[in-house]
Amino acid sequence: MKGDYQELADEISALLGAPATIENRDFGLIAFGAHDSDDDLAMDPVRTRSILTRKSSPAVRDWFEGFGIARATGPVHIPAAPEAGVFRGRLCLPVRHRGVVLGYVWLLEADPGAARPTAARLAEAMAVTTRIGTLLADEEQAGADLSRELAAALTSERGWQRDMALAALRTALGPSAEGLHAVVCVTPWPSDDAPSVRTVPATSAICTLPAASGGRRLAALVRLRSLETPDPALSAAARLRDAAGEAARAGVATPRRGLPELADAWREAESAARAAAAESVLGAVAQWSDIGPYRLLTALPEPAAPDPAVASLLGTAHRELARTAETFLDCAGQAGRTAAELGIHRQTLYYRLSRVEQLTGLDLAEGEDRLLLHMALKRARL
Repeated sequence: MKGDYQELADEISALLGAPATIENRDFGLIAFGAHDSDDDLAMDPVRTRSILTRKSSPAVRDWFEGFGIARATGPVHIPAAPEAGVFRGRLCLPVRHRGVVLGYVWLLEADPGAARPTAARLAEAMAVTTRIGTLLADEEQAGADLSRELAAALTSERGWQRDMALAALRTALGPSAEGLHAVVCVTPWPSDDAPSVRTVPATSAICTLPAASGGRRLAALVRLRSLETPDPALSAAARLRDAAGEAARAGVATPRRGLPELADAWREAESAARAAAAESVLGAVAQWSDIGPYRLLTALPEPAAPDPAVASLLGTAHRELARTAETFLDCAGQAGRTAAELGIHRQTLYYRLSRVEQLTGLDLAEGEDRLLLHMALKRARL
């Protein structure tokens, strides 16, 4: 499929005498023609960013859309704007399928004194965009099918329903279904709509799912080349998390080959995302292998109420005592490390810990009491 787009980009380049770039309607790069000019202005910052990062910034997108390209049915001239990083004028050919814009073909316009494409050549180029539109429409339909099959595979009950859903997903994915994948979870997701797999490199399927607490989560199946190189999954997770917003967090499951353990992989990815939301030190994107005790805590059923021993610490009135106790336990009970971490005197630390013991009835010199308190405080974060 990628080769088809490249051939069509080259065909338009030959017709109009300028390198063509094909982007989808979200301004994600699909294919681009070669630039062999020695002129530094042949590539301006906007075009360079598009090719290197495979996308355009929201500001650039808004600027171009201001020229009505999403409504246009024919070529649109966009003048140069050096202050926006657009050093060369552009010709935009909207790509449509059944009246709906699905993408754009971009060409840097020639110098003012050079010959312009004839109306006949422009008409031929627009005919090529119709073929591009057909390819994009076919891909969108395939993506919608994969989204539906992935959602069914992740939400079906154990037994024959899940077996049937996995079989349907396996058929939809084709030979790649037996390859190495990592599942990604992003939560919360801001809408019911999932992005196109084309905008997220190496992604096989993306869908949104309802969250138990309301709202939506996003699930993605990302292809990997080997167990030792999870970078494609981490990159996809970071890109999807950025699209979801600052409040969102992403989790990445342990890579697996084939689909039999897809439900387990989704549980891991979701747990890692929950852990990232609970523990800032894990960052915005967390791997299941790196979340430590949260691997156990996220597997526990949701409690009806906080553990009685720690309930008294969870109110706003005792927030500082709870933080002190958790830091003390994180530091393996070492008073010096804890005081340094909290920026307090040791005597202040000892006073706060005695207050924790009074409120909870726990003895911090006892291993089991310390374990209970530590688990309860960590669990409360989730």
